[in-house]
Amino acid sequence: MGANPFNTDLDRNPANHQPLTPLTFLERAASVFPDHKAIVHGGISRSYRDFYARSRRLASALTRAGIARGDTVSVLLPNVPAMLEAHYGVPMCGAVLHSINTRLDAATIAFQLDHAGSRVVIVDTEFRPLLRQALALTRVTPLVLSSADPEWAGVADGDEYEAFLAGGDPDFAWVMPDDEWDAIAINYTSGTTGDAKGVVSHHRGAYLLAQGNALTTAMGRHAVYLWTLPMFHCNGWCFPWTMSAVIGTHVCLRQVRAEPIWAALEGHGVTHLCGAPIVMSLLLGAEPGVRRDLNRSVHFMTAAAPPPEKVLADMQAAGFAVTHLYGLTETYGPAVVNEWQDGWSVLPPSEQAALKARQGVRYLPLEGLDVLDPDTMQPVPRDGQTIGEVMFRGNVVMKGYFRNPEATRKAFAGGWFHSGDLGVIHPDGYVQLKDRSKDIIISGGENISSIEVEEALYRNPAVAVCAVVAMPDPKWGERPCAFVELVPDGQVNEAALLIWCRAHLAPYKMPARIVFSSIPRTSTGKIQKFLLREQARQLGVAT
Repeated sequence: MGANPFNTDLDRNPANHQPLTPLTFLERAASVFPDHKAIVHGGISRSYRDFYARSRRLASALTRAGIARGDTVSVLLPNVPAMLEAHYGVPMCGAVLHSINTRLDAATIAFQLDHAGSRVVIVDTEFRPLLRQALALTRVTPLVLSSADPEWAGVADGDEYEAFLAGGDPDFAWVMPDDEWDAIAINYTSGTTGDAKGVVSHHRGAYLLAQGNALTTAMGRHAVYLWTLPMFHCNGWCFPWTMSAVIGTHVCLRQVRAEPIWAALEGHGVTHLCGAPIVMSLLLGAEPGVRRDLNRSVHFMTAAAPPPEKVLADMQAAGFAVTHLYGLTETYGPAVVNEWQDGWSVLPPSEQAALKARQGVRYLPLEGLDVLDPDTMQPVPRDGQTIGEVMFRGNVVMKGYFRNPEATRKAFAGGWFHSGDLGVIHPDGYVQLKDRSKDIIISGGENISSIEVEEALYRNPAVAVCAVVAMPDPKWGERPCAFVELVPDGQVNEAALLIWCRAHLAPYKMPARIVFSSIPRTSTGKIQKFLLREQARQLGVAT
């Protein structure tokens, strides 16, 4: 077979080929709609002209501070304007953005700062004490910039971030990536064994998923997005970039509470928001004086455990159109959507709830989604019964794990990304999760490693054997439930073990229940967690 004639003398050049990057979305929004409202936060209102200028100032100031391509800039921030600016300003100088979960403990943050090689940390003043603790445990000595948010009631000791921005050029000629494969961000997984893994995302994937978000969630021009999803979760599922693509408005929310959510829904004309089931509980559980009557349908995207039938019905009655999404940090956030078929809307509520509980089909920018036998790498039958591993393939899959080639090789074995999640695929091609092979517990949108909780319990000298599984929780979706066998003559009760756990775990990782009982095992001694999950399910239902 000869050479392809269409490749002859038709080479890539700057006129016909540019690297894809979501940074161009902000440049376009500022040039076409400079006066459109980009960000609202309390008394702050910024146009796209201002948003773009401040992001360029940040890129310029970082460059003057010696930050260059491949350097890491970390942020320890809630959902405030500075976080949005970091999503543009940091990569605009060629650096890589590292968003830190504000709920982590100091030791975990220290590991991330060291592993990522952080050169700069931008920290909200509320979390400055936490950062001090973390830096005392690190080898890196980054430049620290405190950012004072006027919506925080605490005492601020000066706004170093604003002073830093003032030294930057609002007309800075920011740098395009050399290649769209260049890293734009690093996010750390919760980790099921050992230390967390650093997931590296590239400009191409961020560009594609950001646009995929808009298409998947029916996001039109000038949509208004309420930040109930933490931006430190997979870069806010790429919505910081999506909103510039649709020239929308970010409504920042420092704390996820019912009153400001309902006030924003009414006062700012919010059209879209994302969140774990706990956000639904907050909305539905609000006092009558707090709730508002919506005169429109608001799109609510949720992930994690599927909402119960009653919650879905109540959300619909309150004016929300709920869409179930699924993804991982390694897929830039959601890459699977439960696309709703018109014919399903006439089915009984129980059947609709069962259909909504399925994770769904691939996002438009994801090229491959399937359930495969991990040993043979062959697709399982599409019968909704045969369990296999959910696997992804495409441009919205991570570059790999930073400084961890063995984990990267294992994750990409056979030319697919292995999610570690177990599921089935139905005859219509919709995927549904059945278990998590890594035993991750998803509580309020946070991933909790059952192994990490078990390790904390095992440190107690009275604990002989323990096993941690997910227990259904009406507020958080899931919470850890620990089953414990004591050593002979072990003298410890549930209250004492909870105190012990509180000293070794972040608050959201705390077990909801500790059950002292004989732990079921196979003949080879392996703990039968499926039996414990059923016990935990019964406990959760009874609660």
